[in-house]
Amino acid sequence: MGNTSVISAELDQQLMQTTATAMAANASATPSIEIKDLCLSFGAVEVLKNLNVTVGQGEFLVLLGSSGCGKSTLLNCIAGLLDVTDGQIHIGGENVTWAEPSERGIGMVFQSYALYPQMTVEGNLAFGLKNAKVPKVQIAEKIAKAAKTLQIEPLLKRKPAALSGGQRQRVAIGRALVRDVDVFLFDEPLSNLDAKLRADLRVEIKQLHQTLGNTMIYVTHDQVEAMTLADRIAIMRGGNILQLASPNEIYTRPTCKYVAEFIGSPTMNFFEGTLSGGSFSTATGSFDLAGYDFAGPITEGQQAWLGIRPEHIAVGAEAAKEQNQMQAVVELVEPLGSDTLARVRAGEQAIWVRMDGQAAIAPGDNLALGFSATLANLFDKSSEARL
Repeated sequence: MGNTSVISAELDQQLMQTTATAMAANASATPSIEIKDLCLSFGAVEVLKNLNVTVGQGEFLVLLGSSGCGKSTLLNCIAGLLDVTDGQIHIGGENVTWAEPSERGIGMVFQSYALYPQMTVEGNLAFGLKNAKVPKVQIAEKIAKAAKTLQIEPLLKRKPAALSGGQRQRVAIGRALVRDVDVFLFDEPLSNLDAKLRADLRVEIKQLHQTLGNTMIYVTHDQVEAMTLADRIAIMRGGNILQLASPNEIYTRPTCKYVAEFIGSPTMNFFEGTLSGGSFSTATGSFDLAGYDFAGPITEGQQAWLGIRPEHIAVGAEAAKEQNQMQAVVELVEPLGSDTLARVRAGEQAIWVRMDGQAAIAPGDNLALGFSATLANLFDKSSEARL
C-alpha cells in the first residue's frame, strides 16, 4: 500500500489526459456519468480517495481490481446505496449525489440473483413496475421485450427454483432491463456461475450492450471478463484508480508495475536491474533497450524493473532473430491444448514462456529465449511507475 499513493500522484495527470482523449470524439454529447472528486470514508478509514471518472454515452466501463480495492463501493456510491463523504456524482447531466436510488435512472444487477422464490419469472420481472404504478399494458410490453432480448420467453411461468444458475442471472438482468433506464450497473454478476456459464453469459452481456447501446458499468475481479467486455478498464487499488484506458493500452502499456502484474496470465516476467548507457543490466545478463519507447527522462544508474510478457518471448530458432537472447532450462510444462506454458530458469531468474500448443518440450530441456525491447516494459524500482 505504501507505493499506491506515490503511483496515484504520478499518474494523476496521465489519467486525466487519458479520460479527456477518450471523450474528445464525443465532446458534443453530455457524458452519461461524471464522478468528481469522490471520497468515501468509514470513520478514519479512507475507502475511496478523490476519484474522478467520466463515462461516455453508451460506454462499457469495467472496474477491475482485487478484493477490497473499492470497486463495488464505488458502484454502490453511483447507485445511491452509500452516502459519499465528499465529491459529486452526475448522471445524465444531473447532480444525483444525494438523490435516492430510485431517482437516478439506473438498473442494477447484483452478484446474488435476489429473486423472489414464491413468484414466477414473470412476477419477478413485473414486481418493480407494479410498485411504480406502471399500467398493466405497458408492464406486459416491457416484459415481452426483455424476455425476447434475453431469450427467456419459455421461462416466464416458471419459479426460480426450477431455473439453472444462468437462467436465474438472465432473469436478474431482465429485472433491470424492464426499467428502461439509460445506465446499467453490474456488481460481479457472474461470480456464482461455473466456468462454462460464465463464458456463455459474458458473450450475452456483450451482445446485450451492442444491441441496447446503454451505458454500463461492470465490477469484476476477473481480468478475462474485463478485457473481453470493456471499452475502457479502470484498474483500482486501495481506493485509487491506477490506470483508466482501453484494454489494449492497459495490456501493452501499463502505467505501473501493479497493473502490469495484475493483467495477464501467467503474469508478466520481471527482471530487477540497473539502467546504464542504453542497456539494462541484471543478474541474468545485459539487455539492449534500443527501440524502447520511454515515457519520460531517466537517469544513469537508475534502479528499475524490466517486464516482458510470456507470449512476447521467442523460443528456439526464432530466439536467434531477436534483439536480446539468453539460455534457460525447462522446469515445468503446462500443456493447455491451444497453448503450452513453460516455466524455465535462466540462472537464478524464473521465467514463464507461452508456446504453441503442440510444442515438444520436457523438464530438463535446454531452451534458447529471445525478446525485443519494443515489447518490454520498464518501471522505476521505488515508485513502480512506468519509465
